[in-house]
Amino acid sequence: MRVLWLLAFLLLSGCASNGQVSPAQLAKTDIDRVVETHHRATFEGLKVLAEKLYRRNPREWRKAGLASQDEAIDRLFDASRAWRLPELGGRYGVDAVLASLRDDYAGDRVGAFIGGLGGMLHDAYNDKTEFYVFDDLDPQKLHNAARNLEIAAWKLANARTADGGPMLLSNEMLPVQNLSFEREFGRMIGNLDVLSAIIADKTNRSVVKVIQSMATAVFLPVAGIR
Repeated sequence: MRVLWLLAFLLLSGCASNGQVSPAQLAKTDIDRVVETHHRATFEGLKVLAEKLYRRNPREWRKAGLASQDEAIDRLFDASRAWRLPELGGRYGVDAVLASLRDDYAGDRVGAFIGGLGGMLHDAYNDKTEFYVFDDLDPQKLHNAARNLEIAAWKLANARTADGGPMLLSNEMLPVQNLSFEREFGRMIGNLDVLSAIIADKTNRSVVKVIQSMATAVFLPVAGIR
């Protein structure tokens, strides 16, 4: 079947070279466009979280020796870095998230937290930002990534320093209730769950669902799932 698709694509690409059709358009299915929409929304949500966290915790980007919050965000979302910050010593994905919430971590906690989530999500999307007809996402990866966002949100809200203060300021109940972080996490989690269901239906695969208590939950694997 893939050979037939490839032959069709090559034939139509020849037509495209004559100005009739764009090869990029021909190489994308409706599902591919849906995936790209969800991918864009997920990473836009991550950027909103980064902005909110840096706004509430400006000391963090200063730890990295940067001139502004905007510079810190640009550094995080620089595609050439592939979600790897040199100060993390090779820690990536959920390992970076865990490092960011350790009491003895001296670096930019927001950078490590958001960079870790970015790496984990990047793995869930098979390290891609554009998707074509032969690209094959794994619904289990997307499902696990959604659960990991739930765990990360809980850890962010509950992590405390040795003196009992919040590791990072985020949601707030007093003096005025502010749950904007929780809502942003919720949108990203919903995006991943919907996409996981779409891909599972398309590929006729099942997703193994794990129920954990947030207080004792461990991050689920994303990279390396086959």
